[in-house]
Amino acid sequence: MFKRLIINDLKNWSERPKLKPLVLRGARQVGKTTIIEMFSSEFDQYVYLNLDNPEEKNIFRDDASFEDILSAIFYLKGQEKQGGKTLIFIDEIQNSPRAINLLRYFYEEAPELHVIAAGSLLETLIDRQISFPVGRVEYLPVFPASFPEFLSALGEPLSLDILDQIPVPEYAHEKLMKLFREYTLVGGMPEVLETYADNRSVVALSRIYESLILTYMDDVEKYARNETMSKVIRHIIKSSFSHAAGRITFAGFGNSFYKSREVSEAFDVLQKAMLVKLIYPVTQLKLPIKENFKKSPKLQLLDTGLVNYFSGMQKDLFVSSQIDEVYEGRIAEHIVGQELRSISKSLLENLNFWTREEKHADAEIDFIRKFDGLVIPIEVKSKVTGRLPSLHQFMDKVNHGFAVRVYSGKLKIEKLKTMSGKSFHLLNLPFYLVHKIDLYLEKFILDPEIFRKSMK
Repeated sequence: MFKRLIINDLKNWSERPKLKPLVLRGARQVGKTTIIEMFSSEFDQYVYLNLDNPEEKNIFRDDASFEDILSAIFYLKGQEKQGGKTLIFIDEIQNSPRAINLLRYFYEEAPELHVIAAGSLLETLIDRQISFPVGRVEYLPVFPASFPEFLSALGEPLSLDILDQIPVPEYAHEKLMKLFREYTLVGGMPEVLETYADNRSVVALSRIYESLILTYMDDVEKYARNETMSKVIRHIIKSSFSHAAGRITFAGFGNSFYKSREVSEAFDVLQKAMLVKLIYPVTQLKLPIKENFKKSPKLQLLDTGLVNYFSGMQKDLFVSSQIDEVYEGRIAEHIVGQELRSISKSLLENLNFWTREEKHADAEIDFIRKFDGLVIPIEVKSKVTGRLPSLHQFMDKVNHGFAVRVYSGKLKIEKLKTMSGKSFHLLNLPFYLVHKIDLYLEKFILDPEIFRKSMK
């Protein structure tokens, strides 16, 4: 098992004076159960319940009081309630609406217990009249492994240490870019990473990718409320890989005859299952950011490794020295989107991109990021050279002078002018530093010239 950075968030949660049960949200096979098993070493006592098990699900029967249920948990697991720190992990909690309702009582009547729940398809499987206790639970998203976690899986402690140096030393650039290309090729699904770390063979990963997608396909019946939706969801899962990081329209998605409403509803279900994410544009650049749902969204999938395998891009990535040379640059954009999502601490935090409001306008910025009251543009351009016309248009519309380009070159800061003459600073950030973007933005915005000099 490799280190998952979310353990730090779990430690912070466990140390809060007013402790609420924590609900982990993430797609199947992103490592939720393994993460809690690792975290359990912080406790004196660990109680694991899997509500796929009928006997353990029956603990939460409707006619039992909370006190009886709490006693039954320890009794049926063959454990005595101890005086030290106790962690109770309720896995696959979506199988018991009663268990979900009882989370509030852990908060109100047993605050000394640390309770974590996890499950897949929570919003889609539970009856609409059943909901998580408002104000009585916290949520934390779980995503596929990030680049630092990839390095941990591969046994690269020196690379991890170097990434913690700000600014990152120039001598590490070539090796870090090589490792990031590997990460982009393989992706961040935990089982995939563990297998790749053992033999460093991409060929050995095929059966795991196949198994993962078949698992998601088998879950379709659980996602869908009727046979028609089941067919649409299956079609979307099969067709989405070739549309990754591209803008989509719902009507006729994937060369189908399905109507806009059918596809839209199916995508909504898959978003709740956290298998896909629709990234909507913003057209206005004043806070608060407002998404423009009238314009077509971009499609972000769960994992870039899955995209590469099922879209047939693995070979191209394997032989290419530039991430942006593959799939019209969309793989580069997709992996950046995946890294930006991996640093999110909230299920409510969205990725967005920018496009001009005018019809037929082609100016577009790959991502925007809210930071310190500013809307920062992020362009994904692997090539070191090249014009940035959309970025110039964006900078002319905002009241600050800070922009980011993610690319394959070395870390540097440039002072540029838009075509209309406005001066701005451009932070050129290598792909392998996307997960550190907020730390770099902090120093960059504080004083770009001082930060630039520190890079020498």
